[in-house]
Amino acid sequence: MSVDPSGLESERHLLERSGTAERVAAILRQYITDGVFAPGERLSEPVISSALGVSRNTLRESFQLLAHERLAVHELNRGVFVRELTTEDIEDLYVVRRATECGALRRAAELSTVDLLPVEQALRDGRSAAVAEDWSAVGTASIHFHQALADLAGSERISATMRQVLAETRLFFVLNDNTREFYEPFLDCHEQILRDLRRGRFEVAEAALDRYLRDAEALLLALSEPGAVANTTVNERGTR
Repeated sequence: MSVDPSGLESERHLLERSGTAERVAAILRQYITDGVFAPGERLSEPVISSALGVSRNTLRESFQLLAHERLAVHELNRGVFVRELTTEDIEDLYVVRRATECGALRRAAELSTVDLLPVEQALRDGRSAAVAEDWSAVGTASIHFHQALADLAGSERISATMRQVLAETRLFFVLNDNTREFYEPFLDCHEQILRDLRRGRFEVAEAALDRYLRDAEALLLALSEPGAVANTTVNERGTR
């Protein structure tokens, strides 16, 4: 996939105060989360360093950070690539997701108030993308929805953990076609979780979220098998 560097150029303003490797890594992580950089894609040093206006050394430091987060891999004499994940990665990431997201809802239940606006906005974005039949954008809205759930805990460490985990999760989406059948069930599940949160039914929302994540793990494990995408029916896919 060829990435238009003009998109990265628009991110330069984020580096005005601090042109650090951490900030560059955050931008690239977001591009992975949003599906701009696909699994197996080479991250071109000349293109990215020029687009962001940073040195090769700074960019290489950011690549090291992404490699530490298991989002990128360095291949000798070939360059740096977005990581491709295994079935073991899927299983482990969903262990982390259940612990992090469900734990965030338990913490949110202890707080006097929670801000559901980002959760609601993510659902609206998903609905709008579905109307436009932009199913990849529905997937991006789903990522934002789950980040917003984690943010309800009010913990920067939980939020940061979730950002990394969701960036890895996005790498799984390459396993499926960008179709209505795959993505549309996201929205009804999100609606159910949000409805329970609005009513203060955090335990019910947590239970729904746990089922959602277990279904998603089972689906992605099935899709990771050779020929699984072509053979998976809508009913088998269930919810994400």
